[in-house]
Amino acid sequence: MGSSIYSSKILLFGEYSIILNSFGFAIPYPLYNGSLKLNAANNDKDSNKKILEFIEYLKINGKNLSLDWLKINRDTTNGLFFKSNIPQGYGLGSSGALVAAFYDRYAKKKISPNDKLTKYKLQKLKNIFSEMESYFHGESSGVDPLNCYLGSPILIKSQNEIHITKIPDQKVLGYGGIFIIDSGNSSETFSLVSLFYKKMEDENFSLMMKNQFMKYSKICINEFINGDFNSLFKSVKILSEITLNNFQPMIPKKFIKLWKKGLSTNDYIFKLCGSGGGGFLLGFTLDIKKTFKTLKDYKKEIIYKF
Repeated sequence: MGSSIYSSKILLFGEYSIILNSFGFAIPYPLYNGSLKLNAANNDKDSNKKILEFIEYLKINGKNLSLDWLKINRDTTNGLFFKSNIPQGYGLGSSGALVAAFYDRYAKKKISPNDKLTKYKLQKLKNIFSEMESYFHGESSGVDPLNCYLGSPILIKSQNEIHITKIPDQKVLGYGGIFIIDSGNSSETFSLVSLFYKKMEDENFSLMMKNQFMKYSKICINEFINGDFNSLFKSVKILSEITLNNFQPMIPKKFIKLWKKGLSTNDYIFKLCGSGGGGFLLGFTLDIKKTFKTLKDYKKEIIYKF
């Protein structure tokens, strides 16, 4: 089929704040990826069914999309499915990768990642992806598919200001790092985002978001981009404490004790990876070997070393 492969993504910072038109920072994570394929076998039937439902949604709700429906109809007749190892409900953008792959294959006059991506083109892509991915989450910023499609780190300054950027080079022999840890359960983004909007109706929670959570998310982004990892660890700790005190429904219950332990010992610091509720959590440490020994009973993966 010659379909491109699209990697998963990790939202390092900006969970919940980007939907309030604030800062976020996302990176591609190629270990998990997916691509569109034809001739679905028995074990691909579930994916095939979900894509057909997605296509029916686009027929009704994708009025601003220009898609090659002849090609879509031909491929669906030939058993279209999405072959992917991206775990669903884990905060890695499984739906974002599917949307990116679908746009790449079926969009007419598509904007290519190899184009000179002006502010207008990036915004147009984000708007298209937002419209498409809303099928999966009820509401979408479009950031996940954009990150999967471009395959580059992206800095979100607001809903209307997005920049492709770079991250500091990894230190292969570095002592510190950022990792993901498996909670053992998937989560449902739509219900958690709905809960967040309900919490925003509380004045104290709303003020906390504006004066604390969004402030330290932005600080963490700047320190990461500038490679100031000692300061980053301190800022992430503050962000982690804010999260623990205000986002407990989004933290898997069995990880709350472990979350608190990291904050008290400074061995590691946890934060949400996406909307939370399950899936992966993000971890930050200044001593990978020590931390991984402490967390030896959990499935973990290093995503960045410094």
